Amino acid sequence: MPIARITGQGLAAIALSVSLLWTCLIAERVTLHHAAARQAQLMRELHQLQINHRAQPVSAPAQESPRSVRITLG
Repeated sequence: MPIARITGQGLAAIALSVSLLWTCLIAERVTLHHAAARQAQLMRELHQLQINHRAQPVSAPAQESPRSVRITLG
């Protein structure tokens, strides 16, 4: 003799709750996958920018030619 019975409405509510739970879990996994892919893409772009904008060494500065200092009073 059952103490409680699950009605059709209760069974439908349980099914709806389970389907919403699975939907949320799947959406979370998809969001995490897209976030990880975007993070990897940004890290590659950042690395490429660092390579492209690395300072290039230049030649040594030319020696200054001796200049005569002129002092004028005026």
